[in-house]
Amino acid sequence: MADAVTWIRVGELGKIIRAFRAASVRRAVMAGGIQKVRLFSGFRPDLRGAAFLARMRSFHDDALLRGIAAELERDGITVVESTLFLSELVTTAGTLGRTSPKRGDAKDIALGFRIAKDVGRWDVGQSLVLKNGVVLAVEGIEGTDACIRRGGELARGEAIVVKVAKPAQDLRFDVPAVGPGTIATMVEAKARLLALEAGRTLILDREEFLARADAAKIAVVGVDEASLPAADHD
Repeated sequence: MADAVTWIRVGELGKIIRAFRAASVRRAVMAGGIQKVRLFSGFRPDLRGAAFLARMRSFHDDALLRGIAAELERDGITVVESTLFLSELVTTAGTLGRTSPKRGDAKDIALGFRIAKDVGRWDVGQSLVLKNGVVLAVEGIEGTDACIRRGGELARGEAIVVKVAKPAQDLRFDVPAVGPGTIATMVEAKARLLALEAGRTLILDREEFLARADAAKIAVVGVDEASLPAADHD
């Protein structure tokens, strides 16, 4: 239970800092996400936020979040890794529910993992959807759920979803996360397998998440990059 809740609009950096200082906050965690399309509508920076944006040379996710962390640190507020207090939510390697991947899925999982990492190097997104070695959708500004829906529409069943951390992921923010809503979207899209990077992905409401996956017969696996099969160059 939170001691206090302060609502802010995207861009109100000054209001965030004033709320933290009023509560004598010295350490902060960034959790959850912002729908990026809202940056193009309903974006109302305050004076501190506008000054911050005027100094930015890049508006990529990582650059913006690192910049915000630096602004907070100037006021004595340290942004710590979101996984610091959430170790029980971090994805572990292996099959996580009662449904196991099908024979031959390892090849698609490895391919999707490597392509998702390459996409992440360009700070585009963290997820993709594929089927039988063909990439059907890559996450963009609209987020993971929309990516799953697009891929599922093209796959017409049997799609595989892969979600990874970006290669240069700063674990203080934008850590990949899934939850029961992710499974609901996969059911809607008729996707059958969700592969998550072990050690670098959070599973929110884990018990409900796995119960929903089991009920829908969706396989959920944690993938350790070091254990991936060798890439097929044929």
